Amino acid sequence: MKITNVRVATINHILPVPIIYRNWIMDHREFALVRVDLEDGTAGFAYGLTRDGPIAAIVRRSIEPCYVGREIDDLKPLFYGALWTNHAVHAAGIGMRALSLVDIACWDALARYEGKSFEKLFGGELSELPATAIVGYPPTMSPNELAQQIIELQAKGWNRFKIPISPDLDLSEARLRAAREVAPNDWVGFDINMVLRTSEAVLDFEKRIRDLQLGWIEDVVPPGDAAMVARVRNGSKTPVAMGDEQGGSYHPEALLTANAVDIIRVDATTNGGITGLQNSLARARAAKVSVSPHMFPHLHSRLLPIFGFKDAPIEWGIPGTGVHPMDDGLEQPEILNGFMRPLTSSIGLGKIVDFDWITGQQVSDEQGALLGIPDACLK
Repeated sequence: MKITNVRVATINHILPVPIIYRNWIMDHREFALVRVDLEDGTAGFAYGLTRDGPIAAIVRRSIEPCYVGREIDDLKPLFYGALWTNHAVHAAGIGMRALSLVDIACWDALARYEGKSFEKLFGGELSELPATAIVGYPPTMSPNELAQQIIELQAKGWNRFKIPISPDLDLSEARLRAAREVAPNDWVGFDINMVLRTSEAVLDFEKRIRDLQLGWIEDVVPPGDAAMVARVRNGSKTPVAMGDEQGGSYHPEALLTANAVDIIRVDATTNGGITGLQNSLARARAAKVSVSPHMFPHLHSRLLPIFGFKDAPIEWGIPGTGVHPMDDGLEQPEILNGFMRPLTSSIGLGKIVDFDWITGQQVSDEQGALLGIPDACLK
């Protein structure tokens, strides 16, 4: 069965309240929806954040030609064929992000063509998984508001909470202390979002919050210097997590080789799709380093347990807060004592396209990716 089309729609969601990380101000969340069509009419889908990069243009110019007209039954050679066709673009960054989404959509199309769940396709089982609520958005939310948000989630069974850095460190510390006060025995993590620029700056702040015994500090410095991350880990009493936005030729090897992390972060939408994710997980297992996936719960909660990582916490944005609005209308987790039950078993990724929400946003769809979507894919 041959691939006939690879198409991309770009969806821009305007945030009601901007997300501010010092000089990084986000007033929108932009997603790419990738569609892969087969000659029998089967379609597979994947979506991910563009981070304002030209995902659609890269797919159209240099990735689509590597897939169209090829058989769907053996996807790894297609992935590496595309990867090695354009080293300068596809090996990292936005190019790797574009290739990752095409790879995921191809695996979804293959599963749908064969009428199989991912469990059947890859051979494995779904399981209950720890679930992390991403709270404290927008990052300007007051400590009291954050504490109330956590209390409301605790009543629904959540006991893991990840909090982003605020526009200034004093507010960040106040929010973390408010969270720990209402969640003294729960897991609380802190996402620095690569706002701090040096290991010294990270360690200075880690000392201020060390007494809170956080689950981790995440994305501690900008990507590109594994030795700097290692310096943070060596000086920190709080575990260090890194890697989810760093898909490329040296992820996760650079961080693992430098012994820089306690937890390696993975993200199939940036680290090489499902094909690349399997390699990253194998390397993490060999290095005996814990793994945690970055958002995209409808994808990662299906993949991680199948590939043998049944203790990897799955992240969920709280609907309506702007964390990950493309997920908000899809199936939401059933939480019991901090664990999410497996999502509804489905063929491929199941009902992964929330058409009504998508078409209510700012949409660019020059290739017609949103036309004639099969009912089995629609929420």
